[in-house]
Amino acid sequence: MLKAVAAASALALALLVSRLAPARGIDPLRAAAFVALNPLVLVHVVGGAHNDGIATLAAMLGVAAVLSSREFTGGVALTAAAAVKVSAIVVAPFALLGSKHRAKLLFGALGASVTIAIAGQLAFGWNWLDAIGLAGENQSRTSHLSIPTTMARLTGLDPGTTRAAALALYAALVIYLLTWTWRGHDWLRAAAWATFGLLIATSWLLPWYLIWALPLAALSRDRLLRLLLLALTAHQLGARIPI
Repeated sequence: MLKAVAAASALALALLVSRLAPARGIDPLRAAAFVALNPLVLVHVVGGAHNDGIATLAAMLGVAAVLSSREFTGGVALTAAAAVKVSAIVVAPFALLGSKHRAKLLFGALGASVTIAIAGQLAFGWNWLDAIGLAGENQSRTSHLSIPTTMARLTGLDPGTTRAAALALYAALVIYLLTWTWRGHDWLRAAAWATFGLLIATSWLLPWYLIWALPLAALSRDRLLRLLLLALTAHQLGARIPI
């Protein structure tokens, strides 16, 4: 059942990206293929039955809503995405800066947050708050092919040093991208770079995480970003796919 849901989310992502692509001046078939035919998506998101596809789909529904000036719905969808997987929240500040009616987006996010909190409390008591700490706990771990760990292995530096340096550089990147967006530039492109930067900076990188950035990059109109994601895909193939 979980694999079926994951497969449906990947197909829905491809369809959604193809629908958004023409308005961005992008070939819809190429955009959909960039997402759905990535081998890490096929093997790990679908085959591994991970919830990253669901979270990314909710985030992209939020992106689509903001692009079509339905900010309230966008706020609801982006909040739902973060509730499924907190990494999806990276998109939210860029959508907020890029939206025409920011108050509506904030109201949608607030309403969704309250609803989710009440549902969690009724279902699990205060234990639902334990999920919030998981993201922080993951950053105390390292995966063999994460970029900070790989750099530490190649340079002989302490993994803690490379991890701290990566997070500091990522913070600087996010500040730059938020400023760039505030000045009126393409918020979706900025969100795509911020999500890709998160993949590069995290010390706990697993192959199925790449789906976070794929649909944003497909719509970003940024060839360099797409090439970098393909390179990161190739790097991650050796993590769980024997080659």
